[in-house]
Amino acid sequence: MRCGPYFSRAMRAAFALVALPIGFAISTPKRIVILGDSITDGLGVTRAESYPTLLQSLLAQNGHPEVAIINAGVSGSTTSSGLSRLRWQLHTKPDLLILELGANDMLRGQPAALAQKNLADMIALAQAAQVKVLLTGMRVPPNYGTAYEKNFDRIYADLAATYHVPLVPFILEGVAGDPALNQSDGIHPNARGHQKIARLLLPYVLKSL
Repeated sequence: MRCGPYFSRAMRAAFALVALPIGFAISTPKRIVILGDSITDGLGVTRAESYPTLLQSLLAQNGHPEVAIINAGVSGSTTSSGLSRLRWQLHTKPDLLILELGANDMLRGQPAALAQKNLADMIALAQAAQVKVLLTGMRVPPNYGTAYEKNFDRIYADLAATYHVPLVPFILEGVAGDPALNQSDGIHPNARGHQKIARLLLPYVLKSL
């Protein structure tokens, strides 16, 4: 019995699949969107030195070369602009959203309740689109007063508990307040500071993947 060209191609493909080694897996491309402010945007450093770029390199070194990170940081952004920006980014169909917003709300003295509502709306929108969320927290400097500090600092833990999402308690852990890791403004991380942020986020992202 003679086999036509199409049947021959199908048979060859089938045999090729059977011949794959046991345990062989094809990596599925994954996309991470980091929605943030000037910290994510990398104000004052090059794009190659920013933590989103460094995090993608670390993921590749740790067995995830298929992951692509979209840097959706915009300097000066507050949580109020986050929802509209997230709607746009969801068109890229990300697998994971890293949410890094709130610092500018705090610096402008905006109500903690407003920031919490905005962040909650973003988390709910992402989850409705079947996108995992990793929330990163921010801490208020003591000069803003004890009451404001307490109200603002707790919104991230409250959101993480309510929406059952993992939380990085403080994205600037080990960076804030260290002159060696910050630029001359004392606010924005320098290249070394961004390296530390990328290393901080790595285990959280690996667990999410």
